Amino acid sequence: MNIAFANDLDYEYIKGRDHHISENLISAKIKGKEIYIIRNSDGRNIGWMRYGYFWDNIPFMNMIWIDEEFRDRGVGNKVVLFWEEQMKQQGFNMVMTSTQADEGAQHFYRKLGYQDAGCLLLDTQPLEIFLTKPLS
Repeated sequence: MNIAFANDLDYEYIKGRDHHISENLISAKIKGKEIYIIRNSDGRNIGWMRYGYFWDNIPFMNMIWIDEEFRDRGVGNKVVLFWEEQMKQQGFNMVMTSTQADEGAQHFYRKLGYQDAGCLLLDTQPLEIFLTKPLS
């Protein structure tokens, strides 16, 4: 498995799977090095992780995606830990993410050491749980 910054050749792969971001922002995120692409040993794309910054100063994991056939193999674990290490090397002392209360991802993040930090309730969505993790 290889984790690297996404490039323009990864655009179509990401666009076809990430329905939580407008298409014009995908290119901007790629150029800004805010999307990691995950490739298997054959060089095939098997997932990605994109992030931004909460309050413009706390790294915030917006989305992680692993293709179905590669899930439950530790791939997600590896990319999150890789991202955390990158953020630590850049001098950040905390990272954040969120997930809806009706999604199982909250358990994944808690196993990685993320702690509940609050919630947001919007009219049309399930409760959004915010999680943080100190980088020591």
